[in-house]
Amino acid sequence: MALTTALLNSASLHGRCCRHNFLHPLIGPLFSDSMSKLYSSYRRPGSEPEKKTSWKNVDLSFKKSFKVLKTQLSLLKEESKEYLIGPGGRPLNEYLLEQTKVVWEFRSQEDLNKWVISSDIEIGGKSEVYLRLGRNNQAALLYGTLNTEVPRDGETKYSGYCSMRAKPLVGSFARRKYYDWSNFNSLYLRVRGDGRPWMVNIYTDPYFSHQKDDLYNYFMFTRGGPYWEEIKIPFSKFFLSSRGRVQDSQHPIWLDKICTLGFTIGDKVDGPFQLEIDFIGLLNDRAHTEEFAYELYEKNPKV
Repeated sequence: MALTTALLNSASLHGRCCRHNFLHPLIGPLFSDSMSKLYSSYRRPGSEPEKKTSWKNVDLSFKKSFKVLKTQLSLLKEESKEYLIGPGGRPLNEYLLEQTKVVWEFRSQEDLNKWVISSDIEIGGKSEVYLRLGRNNQAALLYGTLNTEVPRDGETKYSGYCSMRAKPLVGSFARRKYYDWSNFNSLYLRVRGDGRPWMVNIYTDPYFSHQKDDLYNYFMFTRGGPYWEEIKIPFSKFFLSSRGRVQDSQHPIWLDKICTLGFTIGDKVDGPFQLEIDFIGLLNDRAHTEEFAYELYEKNPKV
């Protein structure tokens, strides 16, 4: 019993910073749904913190834990099989010669469930965003209303954004997995917008970086109108930005450590918006040889 209490206290204290802990898939089912609150660090200014400790809401269920363990072991078996055969379960020669690949397409509710939407409501704003299947279930329709009114909490200075982001890949035992796009040099999308600009975001997790989860951006300007447009974005056009800080460094994108991809609208224009996405894919354009579109500056250059 003492060991169980120690584990619960440890999970309660370190839930925010150790969400990818190895034991989490096994201990997680022992907790109630209140454990999800540990992953949200935002609290409205002036509101009182929750006084009740998380471990008091524990609902032990060892039956669920064994079921989860069985599921994780089966996932580990599949991952091991794919590793022995080749990337993605295909022979290595097919993987290296691949020129196009569809990563996300939207044909069912299951495809939509791989994405999450958010807006400035999380910080007290008034923007609204929704995601549903388009006409004939052939695309994802992201729509809503942008509102730049700043919440009156005395701390927030800017507001007015909505976003759509793919859920990260998760391996067995809650291990973080990555997309490897190193065989391609361009992002390929088929979209239909309303003329408003969108920011395409790529999140990476490089080996050697002073900042966790680097964020790369590209401004995508939709044409508007009734016609679909196919957009090709070379990865060399994406620039590195630091979250909430002035851009202080630029370097080519880490294509072998892609965490996820997302879209954000925040053009400071109040009103409705709409974006339809047919598919999101990758392209190896052999005519494109540019490695990086921006100037590189050497930090602390030697005189």
